[in-house]
Amino acid sequence: MAVETDKQTEPGRDRAVVVVGGTSGIGAAIAARFADAGARVLAAGLDADRAAASLPQGVRAVEVDLTNSEQLELFLGGLDRLDVLVNAAGLIRRDEEYAPEVFTRVVWINLLGTMRACVAARDALHRTGGCVVNVASMLSYFGGPRAPAYAASKGGIVQLTKSLAVAWAEDGIRVNAVAPGWIRTRLTSALHTDPDAARRVTERTPMGRWGEPEEVAGAVHFLCGPDARFITGTVLPVDGGYLAA
Repeated sequence: MAVETDKQTEPGRDRAVVVVGGTSGIGAAIAARFADAGARVLAAGLDADRAAASLPQGVRAVEVDLTNSEQLELFLGGLDRLDVLVNAAGLIRRDEEYAPEVFTRVVWINLLGTMRACVAARDALHRTGGCVVNVASMLSYFGGPRAPAYAASKGGIVQLTKSLAVAWAEDGIRVNAVAPGWIRTRLTSALHTDPDAARRVTERTPMGRWGEPEEVAGAVHFLCGPDARFITGTVLPVDGGYLAA
């Protein structure tokens, strides 16, 4: 029997948020969005000292290596409180992912890292009636001929999200995902700085432009707020209509 909970309120000053992969790109924008709303935010990822200089007030960078499962579990398991977990870490190695060792590393970080973070955070989220938002991709839906490992891992994120949502609903934990379209970040710089590639994206996108990290952050913030309290197991595209075209 599902547990009814009214613990999830607007993420404010009493909310504790962890953004794995929050030291750069979309993850950093998500961390900033929660901090702007008054949450206490930990941005976990690599190069934390470097990232700390650019993160806004209210966000503390923590060095965490997703490939080090013990480090990840100690970090999440040692938190006094956790209301929101966002899994935004991502790795792509275009044209290199057909090599088994590269394929394995990409899947390890993108998919297995997300699973490990969710499992490590489960008890803390149960105590608060918290929620999880994972970051999927347009390549959760389309083939990625230059990035088979990235596409496979992001397809896996969708099914992991749905599976955990069903499994953890009775604990009062909601699990959702966002699927960003073509967003201007360092991860996509090879594409949005290439005039031909950038043009193909804008021509296919009904809204006629690339998205910004802050637009993904807004969708994540919504999924963690009270207006989404009856939403779990969903994947929300933030893509300017790309999937609909």
